[in-house]
Amino acid sequence: MRGMRQGFAILTMMVLAAGGAVAQEVAAVEGETAPTEGVELSVVERWQADHTIIFEASEVELSDFLYIARPVIVFADNPNQPEFRQQMQLIEADPAGFDIRDVIVIVDTDPAARSAIRQELRPRGFNLVLIDKDGRVNLRKPEPWDVREISRQIDKMPLRLQEIREGQ
Repeated sequence: MRGMRQGFAILTMMVLAAGGAVAQEVAAVEGETAPTEGVELSVVERWQADHTIIFEASEVELSDFLYIARPVIVFADNPNQPEFRQQMQLIEADPAGFDIRDVIVIVDTDPAARSAIRQELRPRGFNLVLIDKDGRVNLRKPEPWDVREISRQIDKMPLRLQEIREGQ
């Protein structure tokens, strides 16, 4: 599964890099200043380009996503932990449910690495944490939930209700 996620991430970066080269050629023809070649995209930019990317906790700052996305963080003590594997299968089975709700999926399966997110949220064993766009923890679950259940919880959040009223 990790290899598949990395493959998607590499493919995404290749597509974005190719798109950047085309944009530079168009800008050069139109007499504009071309963007700097080799610029690495931020985590936010990568997520905005492809909402299905699953990020490692070590590469994400939750504060970067305030009022942009709703982090769903999946913690485990090991990537082979049965609850973790089940949760990831549930998420990968229905990515559209998260896409329309601005959800970024973050995983942390290495307690020894002590990521900033792990230190802030202090999970024990398997834990699913849902954070709203305003940075507040909305849900903690010690067992896997499917995208439909998580989506229902998101749809009850005040910011999501406001988005629905405004037609987003």
